[in-house]
Amino acid sequence: MLRQALWRAVATVLIAGTALVSVGVTAPADSPFTISIRPVLSTLAVDVDVKLGVAHFHKRWSALPDGSKI
Repeated sequence: MLRQALWRAVATVLIAGTALVSVGVTAPADSPFTISIRPVLSTLAVDVDVKLGVAHFHKRWSALPDGSKI
């Protein structure tokens, strides 16, 4: 019984997360909630910007090491 409830909760979180990302990626740039994903080919990186109201979050993942650490 507990296992079934746990699997339902996991499925619910996965479905809600997928829906949230889908809405954020397809939203216009001036909407209150947006997710923008930009590839940066020169450094083999991906920039992800998330805007939620007045809050703005930025994360960058790169396949190459940081130039200052070499």
